[in-house]
Amino acid sequence: MLESRPADHPQEAQPPIRAAEYVRMSTDHQKYSIENQHDAIRSYAERRNMQIVGTYADDGKSGLSIQGRDALQQLIDEVTSSSASFSVILVYDVSRWGRFQDADESAYYEYICRRAGVNVLYCAEQFENDGTPLATMAKGFKRWMAGEYSRELSTKVFIGQCRLIELGFRQGGPAGFGLRRMLVDQNGVEKGELIRGEQKSIQTDRVVLYPGPDHEVTVVRQIYTSFVVDRLTEREIADQLNESGLRTDLGRPWTRGTVHQILINEKYIGNNVWNRVSNKLKKKRVRNDPAMWIRAEHAFAPIVDPGLHNAAQIIIRERSARMSDAEMLGVLDGLLKRHGLLSGIIIDEAEDAPSSSSYRSRFGSLLRAYTLVGYQPMRDYQYVEINRQLRRLHPGVVQDVIRGFDTVGAHVDKTDEDLLIINGQFSVSVLIVRCQRNPSGSLRWKIRFDTSLLPDITVAIRMDAGNREASDYYIFPRLDWLGSALRLTEENGLMLDAYRFDSLDMLFGLGERYSLLEAA
Repeated sequence: MLESRPADHPQEAQPPIRAAEYVRMSTDHQKYSIENQHDAIRSYAERRNMQIVGTYADDGKSGLSIQGRDALQQLIDEVTSSSASFSVILVYDVSRWGRFQDADESAYYEYICRRAGVNVLYCAEQFENDGTPLATMAKGFKRWMAGEYSRELSTKVFIGQCRLIELGFRQGGPAGFGLRRMLVDQNGVEKGELIRGEQKSIQTDRVVLYPGPDHEVTVVRQIYTSFVVDRLTEREIADQLNESGLRTDLGRPWTRGTVHQILINEKYIGNNVWNRVSNKLKKKRVRNDPAMWIRAEHAFAPIVDPGLHNAAQIIIRERSARMSDAEMLGVLDGLLKRHGLLSGIIIDEAEDAPSSSSYRSRFGSLLRAYTLVGYQPMRDYQYVEINRQLRRLHPGVVQDVIRGFDTVGAHVDKTDEDLLIINGQFSVSVLIVRCQRNPSGSLRWKIRFDTSLLPDITVAIRMDAGNREASDYYIFPRLDWLGSALRLTEENGLMLDAYRFDSLDMLFGLGERYSLLEAA
């Protein structure tokens, strides 16, 4: 009888494989909730002897592009810089990695991880991501399905929006001077006016336009009459409005461009027009041909006579029709030499120049007109232009803060870096935070704290959607800084709302001086 002998080298337990999990949810979808993804990934890791050492989560982020997905970008940066402390990335399924419209883009991000020695594994898929021909085929098909889902959903949403426009409902955007937004239920019963910045809270509710205050309606009609009957230019009309002390719906002085926009917008004759511009599926924003516009006539109560509106359009068209292509391009070239750049705003504000819409109509697009005069606009020109505008505002804003402290008797010293020293006791830095609208329409603000000056208090002035005026204020003591940068959304929760104020009165109160009675 043979006796069993113990093995010379008993098998030792293998250390767990270090893994990171990536989770993403674009909407509140139960199947793809962050919690469900966590549970599935952890169960997968336990079965495979893996230890999750890091979580990268993009909550509320679209999978159409890597832009805006900070967690995925951070994950890839760590992997490609060889600073990752893990050898595997666990993802719920292919669609959570992304719904890229180009399947090769999805494959590229996975490839650069694999090239750096970190594999991407999909925990809920029916194939092993092991590089075999079958897995490669299945993965390619799933990538195509993920992108196709977004395309189909985009088409359905577009059709639904077109239907709502045809029914006379407003699809986003401010009402404009002379008009207001009214919230109605699914049966058309009015529920109340929406003030600027307010949005509907019930999905089945709708928004329509209706006439604003009588004095604003009168101004709109006066603009049309002055332009058509009195033959005043947009600049002359703007000057008259400013001289009378009137302001736009944003509280700003009138300009040639703001008057022109009122003259060409069909909403003042009750028409609901949509799809002038589009940027579907995170693609480049394009201005659509008028044949693609969705229009519902007589959707709202008009505040301008249609005949007067049509007469204004004829005058505007004839104004540019009298100029040849060469003359129009000559004017555009002159604007380029004068300003060093071109934009729709610059064109509309220029005297004796056709409107930007005239250039689009004549040359097919503003970009083509730019090309004909040798101008290549920057991709993010609007971003740069807004930044320049905010930089110009900053000195005046700092002076406003200084005056606020002066009113309470505080002594303010200002350094060359615009750091304010209050009563020689604490320092204040003032930041203007621009508003950015992401492709889904949501508003975002990014605060970058000045880590070089290290002020005791940072005042972050959050601008409105148009980056024209302050929306509210965030006051952060240095002890409570949440890193070098902070992203804010429209709703930020109690933790961040504790730093939010509608005015700077509380800040000025910190600098107020009090007389103390001397002890006997």
